[in-house]
Amino acid sequence: MEAVQLTRFSHGGGCGCKIAPAVLSNLMSRIPAGLVPPELLVGTETADDAAVYRLNDDQALVATTDFFTPIVDDPYDFGRIAATNALSDVFAMGGRPILALALVGMPLDKLPAEVIGRILEGGARVCRDAGIPIAGGHSIDVLEPIYGLVGLGLVHPAQVKRNASARAGDCLILTKPLGIGILSAALKKGVLSPEAYAEMLQWTTTLNAAGTALAALDGVHAMTDVTGFGLAGHLLEICRGSGLTARVAVETLPVIAEAARHLRAGVATGASGRNWASYGEAITLAADLPPETQKLLTDPQTSGGLLIACAPEVVAIVQDAIIAAQGSRGAVIGRLESGPGRIHFS
Repeated sequence: MEAVQLTRFSHGGGCGCKIAPAVLSNLMSRIPAGLVPPELLVGTETADDAAVYRLNDDQALVATTDFFTPIVDDPYDFGRIAATNALSDVFAMGGRPILALALVGMPLDKLPAEVIGRILEGGARVCRDAGIPIAGGHSIDVLEPIYGLVGLGLVHPAQVKRNASARAGDCLILTKPLGIGILSAALKKGVLSPEAYAEMLQWTTTLNAAGTALAALDGVHAMTDVTGFGLAGHLLEICRGSGLTARVAVETLPVIAEAARHLRAGVATGASGRNWASYGEAITLAADLPPETQKLLTDPQTSGGLLIACAPEVVAIVQDAIIAAQGSRGAVIGRLESGPGRIHFS
């Protein structure tokens, strides 16, 4: 198969090519109000991870879509990462995936059929691992490679985990380490080590399947996944939606070791700056934090971890569920308290 560098076709990679939060908010405000049937349990009102529609007393449909341009050069790895990321939104709502549809946009005059086929194989592998079929999809001929999924799942209506239902006193748990955007920037610069690339693949292809198990725990009040808006952006969505203030100890944040080294050397994505410009006014950074902290907190995570708000008494149970799903326990990074929708990092 002809060697192709997928990332050279894209202006931004993975969730780093998301539209900045402030721009997206402006665009969404221009959409006329539509129908809101009583069966629609979750829509666009709090920037949640997926739509949820009640089917009956015991089942609600979780519907989401996610797609992006290449974050890595290997086509099979790109397909795996994109599919894992897309299914994450179903897990973040507490859902169990049931099927997917493929979204494929490829520059057919630039990419051999074998390369495109490997992307599709990677996505199909992840869906098999998740126990679901790719039951259809849509494809177009475009200038940049784009791949992703429509993800559909089921959840009990009473067990939907929104990003706007956190409570004062909740602990915050993050299930994957930060630094994926920094590693992707290092990859583009040609300075990423093979070991760090392997770790990047490990985390970006780990399904956030703990979300399904956590749905049944009453002490788990809110969930979201950390993706293109960075940890600060997605935590701020929880704070604003729930009407709470978050306090996070930066020293407790799990960070991929090589990402931390590259960050200190000045490696970061352009998306981190756009993220800060969108919501930085709602963030307080302690004066004694290292200068690169801002870029870490806004680093776009592709296929990042779940961010969970839960009662202190169920933290151990939550961490046991995370261990069962991905082999690591996640990190307690802070807490929520009464106050305006803001975050204090110390």
